[in-house]
This record gives sequence, structure tokens and C-alpha cells, in this order.
Amino acid sequence: MKFASKEEELQVYYETLFGTWGRQHWWPARTRFEVIVGAYLTQNTAWTNVEQALRRLRSAGLLNPDGIRSTLLPRLQSLTRPAGYFRQKARRLKTFVTFLDEYYDGSLNRMFSRPTGKLRSELLALDGVGPETADSILLYSGQHPVFVVDAYTRRILDRHRILPANASYEEIRLLFERALAEVPWEQVGHRLAKKSTNRERASAPGDRELKGGAHSPSPMSRAKRSPLAQAYNEMHGLIINVGKNYCFKLKPKCDGCPLQRFLPGAK
Repeated sequence: MKFASKEEELQVYYETLFGTWGRQHWWPARTRFEVIVGAYLTQNTAWTNVEQALRRLRSAGLLNPDGIRSTLLPRLQSLTRPAGYFRQKARRLKTFVTFLDEYYDGSLNRMFSRPTGKLRSELLALDGVGPETADSILLYSGQHPVFVVDAYTRRILDRHRILPANASYEEIRLLFERALAEVPWEQVGHRLAKKSTNRERASAPGDRELKGGAHSPSPMSRAKRSPLAQAYNEMHGLIINVGKNYCFKLKPKCDGCPLQRFLPGAK
């Protein structure tokens, strides 16, 4: 299939994936701070490991800024052990809370009221915060319209010959932001969501919340955000599930993938 531009191709991918799977309810979390902690803990590990660490912190009553602030480092390291690299991650969580206290009096509301570009620069200056972590915090915790690029994104772009896997993070991010910004997402999102809802009503009850491997709805996945931020949110969640279900690193399972027909050479 021929496209007029890379941006148009990504728009078609979005409509195809959302039309197939519907809302992915990403990021699964109860609070904004839980999203931030998860963004740190998910570095270099599987999400199932992150969930274990989050449960331990929640059970201990420490999944909040005061909990991280007041907990001695050895105990914090012990609680976050399931997520791997627990010594580094525990220190970095402490560093984030110190940053929040020093610059924003411990207030996430004040922090997220900062302009996107300025807050992004501040986050990137923190120890252990790269572009993916910073943008995850901005999009999923702060509802800022920033697209998140991960390894799945690179793999899909490379295999579909849109951009090479070694393209810079910023090149990929800006490509997606241009593509999704060109579409009236308030109208498109309403149409696709209605189509998805109608399909879910006709499906088996156990399948309704799990299309494409979606998470169950959570307070943060239902948080109020702009149509553009919602589009970035959904596109990233959909890409994650393409990667988890089909676009494996070594032996991709293209059969059944909603994007298979867009592969170079596909009939």
C-alpha cells in the first residue's frame, strides 16, 4: 500500500489499531505519583516485575511522595527489588522527590502547571531520567501532549521501513507528533470509540476490556486530557500491544497482526 507521507501512514496505523482493539487503558495506575514511580521502575524490566514492586510499595503505604521521602533507602531498595536495578531506582525515586520538594514544594499540581518544554528539560536533568521516562511522566501523569517512544516503536517503524531502528528519539517523537496533530482527533476519537464500544457489546463479556492485551480501566487511564494527549496515549498503548503480541524482537508473528497488510511487499 502506498502512502503520500510517513505521517499519513502513521495516521492509518492508528485508525487500524484503534478500530481493531479500542482503548488500551494505558497507563494503569491509581494516582499520578504511581505513574511516576512506575515510569522509573519500568526501566530495563518487564511490566509484570514493576507491578510486583508497586504492590509492595502500596501495601506498605509508601506509594506517595511522603512515603518515598520518609523511608530509609535500604528499605526502599528492598521494596523495589522485584523491578531490578533496585539500588539505582530507589535512589532515583529519592532524587525525584527531592526535586519535587525543592522546586515545587512537593506539589505535583504546581509541577505539571509548568510549560511542557520547560518541565521536560528539568526532568531530563534528573539522574536516571532519559527521554522515554520524562515523556512517560509528562503524558501519563501530567496529561501533557508529548508522544512516548519505546523499543516497540523503533522495531515497528524499522520493519515497516518508515524510519530505521537507530533513528534518534527526537526524530521519531516529532514524526508521531506531526502525524497525530494533523488529524481532528476529537471527531475521529469519538467515531472510533463508538465503533469500539459497539463491537465490545457484541463480544463475550470476558473479552470486553482486553482487546489487544489492554489493561482494565483505572483512575489514571480515565483521567481527563486533551484530545491530542488522548491520541498520543492511545497510540503508544496500541504500539505496546503490537510489540507484545506480534512484533517480537527475534521471531515476529506477523500472521494476525492488524498491521501485517502494511508491511513492505505485502499483498
